[in-house]
Amino acid sequence: MPSVGEIGFATLPEQIHRKSVKKGFDFTMMVVGESGLGKSTLINSLFLADLYKDRKIPNVEEKLDRTVTIEKKTMEIEEKGVKLKLTIVDTPGFGEAVNCENNWKVIESYLTEQFNQFFKDESGLNRKNIVDNRVHCCLYFIPPWGHGLRPLDIEFMKHLHQKVNVVPVIAKADTLNANEIRRLKDKVLRELKENEVHVYQLPDCDSDEDEEFKQQDHELKQSIPFAVIGSTQVVEVNGRRVRGRIYPWGIVEVENPIHSDFLKLRTFLVSTHMQDLKDVTRDVHYENYRAQYLTKISQQASRERGKLKRDSKPCEESVEETDLLLQQKEEEIRRMQDMLNQMHQKLKAAGRDSSENGTDSDNRKDRESVDL
Repeated sequence: MPSVGEIGFATLPEQIHRKSVKKGFDFTMMVVGESGLGKSTLINSLFLADLYKDRKIPNVEEKLDRTVTIEKKTMEIEEKGVKLKLTIVDTPGFGEAVNCENNWKVIESYLTEQFNQFFKDESGLNRKNIVDNRVHCCLYFIPPWGHGLRPLDIEFMKHLHQKVNVVPVIAKADTLNANEIRRLKDKVLRELKENEVHVYQLPDCDSDEDEEFKQQDHELKQSIPFAVIGSTQVVEVNGRRVRGRIYPWGIVEVENPIHSDFLKLRTFLVSTHMQDLKDVTRDVHYENYRAQYLTKISQQASRERGKLKRDSKPCEESVEETDLLLQQKEEEIRRMQDMLNQMHQKLKAAGRDSSENGTDSDNRKDRESVDL
């Protein structure tokens, strides 16, 4: 109950929190990259699950003619009473064909299809239970053994950066030392800028945020692209059980910030920027699609109207010509009727004159017979 002098609307955040927790949250993430970069392992490590236990690994013959496909996996996670419906959209076959020039088209078609379906549901009658399948984040895996971005990487991100929040990730960071990782990150950022590729940018902190959050946000911004390691194996290090990888030269801890950016990536995705990724998807990428779609519909309608006008013009001209001909025929008929009436009147007049002449001659004959 509000105290004296208070209205009570200060409890609104608590109401929203309770309603949101009861309803649950949803998040859709896409992972893109060629096979062998540890995408599945990283996802399992991020969300402490085994999403790919039933996956069949294709052999060499199957990979030769393989094309990009879309695979969706959904799971529900609950933590401290908060439910999250997580959807992972995987793209097996990406970058595995001999010619990978159009690998991005299948993924672009899928993203557009989700926007289109949401637009139809949003414009329909039953808008209460809309299922949002729009992709909120795309983790794009960059191989660590290259010297920066490949043409395939640039082409993919350049075509899709306006449809989804692209977050670049350097895979298998344990194959590089600290200096190599720093140089690779700088080169990737430089090539992204040179090719005008706009990856997801973390928003600036508000001035009223505490210093700890500002420092955390600064570290996240400096870490992009994230250099990550994934592992579901539990190993023992100095009496501690951690997830990591065992090598002849030592043990790599997945959640150790000195070894990789895994912990920063999970913090970014789950703890700090999940809602912002969804907001940018809704307010920027979807609104751009919606504006383009409505413009396209308007242009199509305008072209149809112009076509109808052009098609109806000959009909209108033919109708006008027909009306003119009918008017001319009616005038001719009226003139002919006038001429017939005049001739009829003349005939009548001639008949009267002839009958009068016949009567006079008969009278004369009668008078002559009387005289005789």
